[in-house]
Amino acid sequence: MSSPEHTENPQIDYAEKRSPDTVMRLARLGSFHQTRVSFMRALLRRLRRENWRFERTRWEIDAKGIGFAVYTAYGPRRNYSLVAFAHDLPPEMRSDRVIATAWDATFCLFDGIPTDADIQRLQANVPLQEAGRISDSELSLSRANRSVRLWAHVVERLAAGEQPDVELVDQVGYLIRTTAVYGSGKFGAADRYLIQDRMLAGGPFRIEMLSVYLTRTFSLDLVEHVASHVGGEKAVKVDPDLRRRFGVGNSTGLGMAPFLINHPLLLHRWIDAKETALQRVRHVRVASESEQAHFRQLLARVSINVDLWHSEHPLQVEKLQELRRDIDALQAHVAVQDLSAEYAWDTLYRWSEAQLSVEGQEQLVSLMLEPYGALVDELSSNMWADEYAAFRINGAETVVSLLKRLKNEYHWAIDVDYRKRENSARFWYVSEEKLEPRVGERYEEEGAEYEQPLDTGRAAAELYQALTNCDDSALVADFLLSSPEHRHMVRRVQLQAKYPYAEIRDNLIAADMLPIDLLRCKLSFFGATHFDPRSDRWVRICMFQHAPFPHEMAEQHDDDWAYPPAVEPT
Repeated sequence: MSSPEHTENPQIDYAEKRSPDTVMRLARLGSFHQTRVSFMRALLRRLRRENWRFERTRWEIDAKGIGFAVYTAYGPRRNYSLVAFAHDLPPEMRSDRVIATAWDATFCLFDGIPTDADIQRLQANVPLQEAGRISDSELSLSRANRSVRLWAHVVERLAAGEQPDVELVDQVGYLIRTTAVYGSGKFGAADRYLIQDRMLAGGPFRIEMLSVYLTRTFSLDLVEHVASHVGGEKAVKVDPDLRRRFGVGNSTGLGMAPFLINHPLLLHRWIDAKETALQRVRHVRVASESEQAHFRQLLARVSINVDLWHSEHPLQVEKLQELRRDIDALQAHVAVQDLSAEYAWDTLYRWSEAQLSVEGQEQLVSLMLEPYGALVDELSSNMWADEYAAFRINGAETVVSLLKRLKNEYHWAIDVDYRKRENSARFWYVSEEKLEPRVGERYEEEGAEYEQPLDTGRAAAELYQALTNCDDSALVADFLLSSPEHRHMVRRVQLQAKYPYAEIRDNLIAADMLPIDLLRCKLSFFGATHFDPRSDRWVRICMFQHAPFPHEMAEQHDDDWAYPPAVEPT
């Protein structure tokens, strides 16, 4: 494995990390792809490295596919169990909306191995989701609905002794689609502080990702079980190569969007890990032959992936068309570029900035990291944050110093005229019905008086105006004593000094703001693929598609499963 060298040639303009002005724009955040440091991939690497063992310990499912099952993950220090409940859901009750009250399947991740008494308690509460109550013995709560078309097709084919149609499997990508995966204290589940010292939970969303990973196994087991009762002796199971082409779907709406705004330090950690990984690869002096071959092989698989990525949303359709052109251009360029030249990856990335769309540039970033696990994988261990440690405001800073920070870091915000309707067209609020974040149209809808403080650009501009009226010798503490309404923005500005990727550098209440850009950014760090916006406010994705199943973990050593295989299953 090559390693970065920084002093070989003083004439080389070594790449620094990309500027926050480049990275933290909504258009780019909304074009992110999964990478080696994404949470799903980091989780599976850990499970494999620590030799986790998996077992289906309970299976109480009847011929119609109704009942419960338990899947236990045995780790070096602790065990966790997915408790899955399968239901008989009438078609008219099937909905991906958060206001749904019934689902095809409901789940919780149990801390340890549940007893019969635990199962009874969970059976009375987990299917109710928000209307039920779980305890700190549970680490997550989730629910899912079937992809009706693919589910029926797979049951029919397996029952007849045939394999499902590969094209249809690839087109849909999953048998079930989660509509929420809750953790960190929601609805009675264990608060994060109770489990944050555990190695598995040390990374962000590891518990939720483990739940989804085991849910995928349950979905395949359940469809094979139903097919076996329909077809009897003729029924078959899904072939292993085809089985891996099934992931878990997810429908994500506005509830996820404010997370990135409300957790600036955590956002910085995520972005910084990715940007540090890119910087390290761009500093690789000479790529080995195996690294070059790995990149070229994955580039071919990315082309397959783009062909399998479908969307009906006009914006994403246009981005996919651009991405297909970008991949063609990248393949043609790589065919003639000497990847064995010094700093070839840096040269390739610089070429992409001039020749590819933002979507294509971010796809290349993901690809460039692939051959360099030894160089970048350890960065995934530093993607958590103790946000309380960064919460304190430095009241001893001078107003002059704070004004300078605002000019340097919030130049994109302080000169915007927020009196114009297009610059303040939206407002964020929390719905009364489901206590979920929503976006309202300020000049068309009621409710602006309940606006949440997510308008960071406007808040920065208001802070700037307030500070210009202060005495130059004044301290931040003095200013906040008289103007406490600016505390939250002062804290954000001071965070920027140490954490440059902590702020999204766009107007989050503008008329042209797209919430799906926020959703895609967060989901890319989960490791999601095949983003399919259904509007500007919610998106469908696929998770763990092509990943090894638990029983294959010891045999599957490659960590490039996020891209479809180059060979079709037989």
